[in-house]
Amino acid sequence: MSAPEPADGLGPWQQFLCRACGLIYDEGEGDPDSGLPPGTRFADIPEDWACPICGVTKSDFEPYRRRAAVAPTAMSAAPQRRPGVVIVGGGLGGWSVAESIRAEDAQVPITLVTACDGGLYHKPELSIALSRGLTPEALRRETGRDAAARLGLRLMAETVAVGLSPERHSLRTTRGTLSYTHLVLAHGARPALPACLDPALCWRVNDLAAWSALHGELARGLRSVAVIGAGLVGCELAEDLARAGHAVTLLGAEALPLPELLPEAAGRRLLAGLEGIGIRYRGASLVSGLARQPDGAITLTLADGTSLTAETVIAATGLATPSRLVRGAGLAFENGIAVDPTTLRTSALDIFALGDCISLDGRPCRFIEPIARQAETIAHAILGRPHPGYAHAAPVIRLKSRVAPIAVHGRPVAGAPWHVVEESTQRLAMEQRRNGDVVAWLAA
Repeated sequence: MSAPEPADGLGPWQQFLCRACGLIYDEGEGDPDSGLPPGTRFADIPEDWACPICGVTKSDFEPYRRRAAVAPTAMSAAPQRRPGVVIVGGGLGGWSVAESIRAEDAQVPITLVTACDGGLYHKPELSIALSRGLTPEALRRETGRDAAARLGLRLMAETVAVGLSPERHSLRTTRGTLSYTHLVLAHGARPALPACLDPALCWRVNDLAAWSALHGELARGLRSVAVIGAGLVGCELAEDLARAGHAVTLLGAEALPLPELLPEAAGRRLLAGLEGIGIRYRGASLVSGLARQPDGAITLTLADGTSLTAETVIAATGLATPSRLVRGAGLAFENGIAVDPTTLRTSALDIFALGDCISLDGRPCRFIEPIARQAETIAHAILGRPHPGYAHAAPVIRLKSRVAPIAVHGRPVAGAPWHVVEESTQRLAMEQRRNGDVVAWLAA
């Protein structure tokens, strides 16, 4: 419950965005679970307070504009006769664009097309939800139907975009063809599954629907679980599963977890923390195949000829942007939908894109924090309102771990040499990496 309207003379309650996970701290709502009652001003938060989702401190939050309240508008289920904005994708990116447009214009027609039910949830919570005892219902913050009514838009849930014609300004879907004045692609990225992994034998956790199905399997009792991939998501899922009581084996392609982000000393500290809560790590292990056994267990065959068996297998082997729709439309594609780094416009004049599905200068942009700023940029461009444009800044990347909390900070200067700096008693080390100007620190 939010606090009453402020009477402290400091103006309306403000919101602040976590640059690591995208959580929004609302002064009116506070953070009661962390001892901050509703009405706690951001300036009054203790310096040692941590984001309840990813654990970064208040220094990694930035001001965020409160979304506008929009009177619900009854929307017909029939196709709209007046073309308007069509958004493809019912995740954070798609809904953020709808929010940003409505903050500026309450009348322009908006249609949101999504292959799921359109429910709103905070994606970073998926990798820490099991150990917190959260259910799919607890993770869902608002139904798609309620969000559509609140924003006065037409929601086409369980609908897939199958064809796009920039010349005709039309989008073909499994529920008919839509005309648009502007199109926004926010359909995200999908798990990249190596050919050797049978998709029928391993889970991929990239959205609430997939997590909900996995939750249903794990709710039947404690199980042995193999997590393939020791990147950020793999490490987070392994720790969450272990804390929920499951027997976890984490398989990584390199000797240590997170090899692309961490210096060796930090990787060893992370490994020790994971092993300390019972996770078995198998480094330098590549899976060459999966096979179902008569008792229902799954055998993982490794490239070195050895094998192991688990009751549940989860693949955390990266993401890839679906390309069929955009390539079929002739849009530029380079490790994602290529967009202008300032306007986020694709190679087609009236088509924009944001979130996990885009690439900036050939690099995928798969971060939560920039989405709000990307959405605001696109909304202003669609409505013809002045805006300085999107300026990409490397966000904070946080490993949501209690055994070894790690943050990765971007640096603006490329090609700087490696160095290690002792920052404080709370930080073990800092190292700048040559490939992407990354500075990582590991909490002591």
